Amino acid sequence: MEDGIGEQRAIRAANGEIVAARLHWPGALTAGQVEDARLVSRAAGSARGTARFASGEEALVGRLPKQASEGAAIRLEVTRAAIGEAGRTKLAQARPTPKPPCPAPGLAAALEAEGHGVKRVRRFPVPGWEDLTGEAFTRTVAFDGGTLHLSPTPAMTLIDIDGTLPPRQLALAAVPAIAAALQRLDIGGSAGIDFPTLSDKADRHAVDAALDEALSNWPHERTAMNGFGFVQIVSRLERPSILQRLARNRTGAAARLLLRQAEGIADPGAILLTCHPGVKAKLEDAWLAELARRTGREIRVETDPALALEAGFAQAVPL
Repeated sequence: MEDGIGEQRAIRAANGEIVAARLHWPGALTAGQVEDARLVSRAAGSARGTARFASGEEALVGRLPKQASEGAAIRLEVTRAAIGEAGRTKLAQARPTPKPPCPAPGLAAALEAEGHGVKRVRRFPVPGWEDLTGEAFTRTVAFDGGTLHLSPTPAMTLIDIDGTLPPRQLALAAVPAIAAALQRLDIGGSAGIDFPTLSDKADRHAVDAALDEALSNWPHERTAMNGFGFVQIVSRLERPSILQRLARNRTGAAARLLLRQAEGIADPGAILLTCHPGVKAKLEDAWLAELARRTGREIRVETDPALALEAGFAQAVPL
């Protein structure tokens, strides 16, 4: 796991490649957090309402006891972080709990609570983080014979398959790429896969069997492929996927990626960050100060409006 500037990153690697990843941005309500909040609204006769935490962030609350009234303090456990969508944000979710207060867990604590071993490193031992974030920025994943197009929508993450192979061959070739992308981009909740239409039932069964095998190590439920080639997969949802984070906050993600790049510079001299003006606006003073502390360098920032948001770069320059 890397303790980055403005974010925490974790990967699981196998055979020199990233096979699963997790991205955490501190500062918002996080699954596992336990805190006393205030119930700000509740419909009469409903077990659901809205609560406001000390940070000012609100969450939807379920399983409210009958005696919980508007304005009252109530201890809550966050079960899902807020998820940004086009034009709106799905509020975090919480439920009443008798547990003692617990601050928002960092990424290491969350992973350890799930039973994972965590090793903190300055830099991941395998390459591929930039490729992974590149997939999230472009929302595309290439595979031998075609491309996956990923679309995070309010209802689900949609995966469309494009390629020139015959339909059955294309569908089967896409299965390993889909299984890998779900875990590599930390996609949870509901995902809909639009395979090529396969009129032959035997072809659909072959794809279903391939999905069973490819996803055998990943907890989920799914439908069988219907006659139009559609499959729905449902898995646990506690946080935004890497795809959702980067799709809904491209400038913030690009700023953090630029800082990670700068941390890896070995050449002597000051560090110059060159980026789009929108990315510079996201570079908090505290982040730049932390970069200076970690590297022991002078930090300079220049803007270039011709650069794409994610095309910023860091380099060593003479003092």
